[in-house]
Amino acid sequence: MFILDQNLRISYWACFDNCTLNSSREKEGDATIQKIVNNRSRYQPVADSTRVPWYVIGVIHSMEASLNFKCHLHNGDPLNARTIHVPAGRPVAGDPPFTWEYSATDAIRLQGLDRWNDWSVPGICYQLEKYNGTGYRAHHINSPYLWGSSNQYTSGKYVQDGVFSPTAVSRQIGAMVLLKLMNGKGMIRIG
Repeated sequence: MFILDQNLRISYWACFDNCTLNSSREKEGDATIQKIVNNRSRYQPVADSTRVPWYVIGVIHSMEASLNFKCHLHNGDPLNARTIHVPAGRPVAGDPPFTWEYSATDAIRLQGLDRWNDWSVPGICYQLEKYNGTGYRAHHINSPYLWGSSNQYTSGKYVQDGVFSPTAVSRQIGAMVLLKLMNGKGMIRIG
């Protein structure tokens, strides 16, 4: 069972405290966090209805849909139909095409993030790791979903659902790396 115990909290804090973005990705990182901040007005209504911080929704949007508002927050599938990839068939209610806000709210609620209250660094890490899947733990590597393009991750990636490659490398900047950049620039305040 994957629970947020004291050891996991300490591990998450250590990764966050020591995390640095790979220097070759600095421009991309700055551009990505600026886009997230610029789109706060799109994230805020979902945040208000789910009690999930807007910046957490923003980094999920970056990871799942490359900040494309024409795609589901669940997995990046197009909003003109229900999702076809895991989780398939979302949102269950309503008819496509879906608005980004409607689908994003469904994704947040499906994952139970609307019932979570710990938005500290470890609490965010825990929920983001669950959102993407905890399978990296079986391979003894930090999740690239959280730590990609940083000194906390080098290689190993699920190249499709259930298929792990130890040599594949995630090209995304991890969600916690983005949050650390935002925090360091005073765009958000997390602790």
